Amino acid sequence: MAGESNLVSIEPSSSIPPPSGRKTRITLLSPRGPLYRHRGGIWKKTMRYAPLTLTTLASLVPPEISADIRIIDEGVDEIDPDRLDADLVGISAITGTAPRSYEISARLRKRGIPVVIGGVHPTLMPEEVMQHADSVVAGYAEESWPQLLRDFMVGRMRRRYDQSAQLKLANLPFPQRQLYDSRLVNVGDTIEATRGCIYKCDFCVVPTAWGKPLQKPIADVIADIKQMGARRLIFLDLNLIADVPYAKELFTALMPLKIRWAGLVTTTIAWDDELLDLTARSGCKGLLIGFESLNQESLKEAKKAFNMRRSYYDVVRRIHERGIAIMGCFVFGFDHDTVESFEETVDFVMESRMDLPRYAIAVPFPATGFFKRMKAEGRITTENWSLYDGQHVVFEPKHMTADELQENTRRAWKKTYSYQSIWKRLAGSRTQLPISIPANFGYRFYANHLDTFYTCDWQLAPRA
Repeated sequence: MAGESNLVSIEPSSSIPPPSGRKTRITLLSPRGPLYRHRGGIWKKTMRYAPLTLTTLASLVPPEISADIRIIDEGVDEIDPDRLDADLVGISAITGTAPRSYEISARLRKRGIPVVIGGVHPTLMPEEVMQHADSVVAGYAEESWPQLLRDFMVGRMRRRYDQSAQLKLANLPFPQRQLYDSRLVNVGDTIEATRGCIYKCDFCVVPTAWGKPLQKPIADVIADIKQMGARRLIFLDLNLIADVPYAKELFTALMPLKIRWAGLVTTTIAWDDELLDLTARSGCKGLLIGFESLNQESLKEAKKAFNMRRSYYDVVRRIHERGIAIMGCFVFGFDHDTVESFEETVDFVMESRMDLPRYAIAVPFPATGFFKRMKAEGRITTENWSLYDGQHVVFEPKHMTADELQENTRRAWKKTYSYQSIWKRLAGSRTQLPISIPANFGYRFYANHLDTFYTCDWQLAPRA
């Protein structure tokens, strides 16, 4: 749930505002799902970073509303809908957490507590989500969430709020990070400078859900880093270098801060020496990059042909030369993939000395081009959204069976994170070893317990 509102004419919900004379109790929830199936064990903290959604929503509560705000991340905490006491509950849902979101909402609404659901899944599937909530926020919520709260306070909360096309990310309040218990995560300082992406990859929810990219003024980003006193942080931007001139200006502005950071970019970072040098000089220690596939036809199929413009070996080498570690992400299950694709990918990971590889099974997220194509071809095998997590097969592959896709993905994980593989890759890379070694052992644990302990959080976070 994050964005702006289009004041559409939709009937009000049946919500009742809280009694006057006391603070309005607002609880913001992030339900558990495929990202957080396991909350215990030695990797409970190491494999987590602080999310921004709930703390951002907390900051957007209008100042004229006297509110008692509580946030609960079920990935690291417990949510008991039968005991939760609130005047209004906001739930942020991705596709994988939608079923749990509906379960929590039903139990709260049965007790007379109004529920708002927002996030990427409601943005993709607003009509579905409206069946499970008193109100739905589709799109970013920077304007619609405050408007919803004002409407709620006078008993006129509408059934749906949509992002407008005029949303700007300037002059926004800083996230209320103090409401999130950062002791429960490895990296408590997270930030975003941009939203969205310029590319329109077929399997990605971003082009469908979020529309055009947005940027925060660089001065606002720097001010946020300074006020939180961060020495190491993660940029959660989906593609931090989508606008290269903006990225160069941002990285230049980061240099005097002497921070250590990690972020998400595309392979295009390797095309620009100046950009790469600025990235390293600004304090970058780790990058997550979506390589997706070694198969050129698969890249075309996914509408990610820009990955073909430079050798992957060259991309890895050039980034390693700047002392930056790489989490490389690969997807299996495209229509041009075969059973040979798994071994070829693992071989590349080993030969390139990839610091922290990650594999996923292709997911046809609802409303994306990939989903529409699979649906039209009758190849979607389940719409149980809890399985849309990147480790379960929810469609019929073209050149292998679903079982072959599932089992070969598991084998790729296990082979990549064998002790021998970890040693060979990291001995060859020798990049950010204090980060990479514990991260690899963390991923070894998950590689051997994918169904039970799977997590998508990524670990190239700089250490103090």
